[in-house]
Amino acid sequence: MRRLHLLIGGCSFVAFVVSGAYMRWRVPPMTSLEEATRLLYRSTHIYLLFAALLNLLLGVCPEPTLQGWRLGIRRAGSLLLMVVPIFCILAFLREPSLTALSRPYTMPAVVSSLVGVLCFVASTRPASFRS
Repeated sequence: MRRLHLLIGGCSFVAFVVSGAYMRWRVPPMTSLEEATRLLYRSTHIYLLFAALLNLLLGVCPEPTLQGWRLGIRRAGSLLLMVVPIFCILAFLREPSLTALSRPYTMPAVVSSLVGVLCFVASTRPASFRS
């Protein structure tokens, strides 16, 4: 799972850089857009960085030896955190052009991040909290 998190995190970081370049050299320029549209571009851009960093972190941290339900919870959390960048990319591509300020891709990304991190916390053995 670590290699997959690294791969997804690395690709997500590249997508973050590309989305930043797009905003920088966008025609018409970002400054000509309505404030709400600019805010949607910027926020989804930052959420993509957040998703990339989460996956990169999970890719470099050692995996503890887990068994049983703890392993299942950890894997479920991993899968949830792996799909977050997909939602963030979709949010960057689609949400700024929506007429309403709805967030059909950002909301699942945020919820998946929350549940994924909580799965990681729940799968941690109490002994690992001790020094």
